[in-house]
Amino acid sequence: MLTNLFISGKNWKLSLAEIVAYLSAKKTNFVVNFFSREFFALDVEQGAELAIEDLGGTIKIAQAKIEFPTMISRQAFLERDKQSQKQIAATLTSSDLVDGMSKASEKVFFGVSVYCSDKALRPHSGVIQRFVGSTVKDELAGYGKKSKFMGFSKDRRLPQLSHVEVLKKKLVETRSEVLLCIGKQETWVGTTVAVHNPFEFQKRDIYKPNQRTIFAMPPRLARIMVNMSACTPGKVLLDPFCGVGTILQEALLAKAKVVGVDANSWCVKAANENLEWLIREYALQGSDFRVIQGDVGKLTQKIGMEAIDCIVTEPDLGPALRQIPTGPYAQKIIQKLEPLYFGFAEESYKVLKVGGRLVLVTPYIVTRSGKAVALPIGSKLESLGFKRVQPFSVHTFSEKLEGSEALVSLSSLVEVDERHKVSREIHIYEK
Repeated sequence: MLTNLFISGKNWKLSLAEIVAYLSAKKTNFVVNFFSREFFALDVEQGAELAIEDLGGTIKIAQAKIEFPTMISRQAFLERDKQSQKQIAATLTSSDLVDGMSKASEKVFFGVSVYCSDKALRPHSGVIQRFVGSTVKDELAGYGKKSKFMGFSKDRRLPQLSHVEVLKKKLVETRSEVLLCIGKQETWVGTTVAVHNPFEFQKRDIYKPNQRTIFAMPPRLARIMVNMSACTPGKVLLDPFCGVGTILQEALLAKAKVVGVDANSWCVKAANENLEWLIREYALQGSDFRVIQGDVGKLTQKIGMEAIDCIVTEPDLGPALRQIPTGPYAQKIIQKLEPLYFGFAEESYKVLKVGGRLVLVTPYIVTRSGKAVALPIGSKLESLGFKRVQPFSVHTFSEKLEGSEALVSLSSLVEVDERHKVSREIHIYEK
């Protein structure tokens, strides 16, 4: 098993749930050793492929080279203990952290990013970053290499390189970004081996031929949901409220066969055009897709019984609200949407194969009183025979890891979009 470090996107719980689902679907052995808003540390079986372009919620992946107790970091940087500082420096220089950099033919340009989950140490992240950078620079000098490491402007809150900076400076190719991840008990130091390319998601979002701006699902979230459906290559994925095909696009890139259904004829035409564009842009010759017009209440007539491996979809979320609603008004919105969702639930059970997964978005509205109003889809799905799949289980986490109970108890995940007053609640069910 190799320890991998993951830097998540804005919704860390959703990012971790995606990684867990992705590795599980690939039947890859893993265990979560640490999780926080700042980073995750997972032991993953050796030889496993971790393609960051397959993930929607991960910003960076690094391979850990060093692990030592965070207590030493506290002694070194809170108590300014010289002996502890020397111990950390010796640990860094005795590893193969700079091996890739030392092979560069020219002057080495490298970066150091600090991700700190320890509240006491977080204000000292800049000092820690400079200490690690200086240590690496001295080590490279021992190889006869001149080097320079990236600094940070004074207005930057934390000493962390963005994914765009890592991409532009080509630090992945040269293995030249050092990641220092400080947990509550352990500290990991690694080398970034993959970084999220935001330009690809942006291209699939704003450069496709047809778009819908209101409540449009970002490709990033669509890819997360596709992964949570355990959609492996060759499976048949259905989006019965496909719109212009954002979920279908991400499923096609995951090498699934895709079927889209929408009641709106313009959406059907737009989705077809978008998928054809995607196939050209990404050279996906041989991709299998079809988009058809139809009523979601008659899915079995269009699709057939038990013909689908995965359903990933976002039905109508209600009106685009300009203000935070009152509780009664939010309840009215939910009640008006219930027949659509309940009718869809019945049809989805019929078209899904036994063992197939349904990943579904329902509206989640936080009212003026601060209380959330959600659509009660769970009781309906369970009455049909669906079983809820919780994003995390006790087997996800290391036995020695504390604090995982809160994640294990989660039955769904909420994605908040600051632009809208209606958030998304994401559910996973299995037939």
